Amino acid sequence: MSNLNDIDKPTFMHKSVLGRELLQAMVIAPGSCFLDATVGGGGHSRLLLTAASDVTVRAIDQDEQALAAAQANLAEFGDRVHYDRRNFANYDPGSLRFDGIIADLGVSSAQLDIPERGFSFRHEAPLDMRMDRRQTLTAAELINHWEETRLADIFFKYGEERLSRRIARTITEQRPFQTTTDLAEAIARCVPRAYRYGRIHPATRVFQALRIVVNRELDALETFLQQAPTWLKPEGRIAIISFHSLEDRLVKHGFRESPLLQVLTKKPIIPQEEEMNENPRARSAKLRVAQRLPEA
Repeated sequence: MSNLNDIDKPTFMHKSVLGRELLQAMVIAPGSCFLDATVGGGGHSRLLLTAASDVTVRAIDQDEQALAAAQANLAEFGDRVHYDRRNFANYDPGSLRFDGIIADLGVSSAQLDIPERGFSFRHEAPLDMRMDRRQTLTAAELINHWEETRLADIFFKYGEERLSRRIARTITEQRPFQTTTDLAEAIARCVPRAYRYGRIHPATRVFQALRIVVNRELDALETFLQQAPTWLKPEGRIAIISFHSLEDRLVKHGFRESPLLQVLTKKPIIPQEEEMNENPRARSAKLRVAQRLPEA
């Protein structure tokens, strides 16, 4: 791997959610080994590393800026942290088994706040949305080249957007689009006034759908949910934080249907009011936890 310190990273700042609840969900003893499957800026890993002596973490992330930020944040822990740039669906721990596995899904606040990444329509930026910028598919490719029916289908399936067909028709009639703001404005103009000035911006669900498809997020999550239980030691725990219903549904059923796991959270754990007030992006977070069966 290239030296992550060489990557420009000063703007990657991410506030981890449900940290206290995540720590309570894990069984952390001296010498425990954990996998942080979406290390982001390293916030959750830091909590694990400081919870007991000699804890080690395998920290993976497909986003080069996230991994660089984690390496800077966790530098004091030295070789107790091993970094690997990859999607968690493509991870192979070999013979290593973990006392716990954690994953914080979806787009991070840092990715949203770095304009050139193209995840947010709050900033004018190219239609990118790639978490791993080594891949070629971008949101611009989808928006400017996919057929109207295909766009409508992904807006409905991955964004749960009820005006998916109207929005897809507008996009295909007005494209090409070069920037996030141009696309968001076109979407806002084509929906009814009441929808335009509703609780959320009318482009929100479309942008979610584009991000999910560009990064194949749900496919990767399904693969991870099938593989991760086999990476746990007996009675090791897996904790996953999701941010929308599509992710949460996959996690819920993935835990329930695994022959290796016992579900520990019948209902998802959600942030306390204090955390939601301090960090509005935490409001949609849901934490589910499962434990590998002793004999599995």
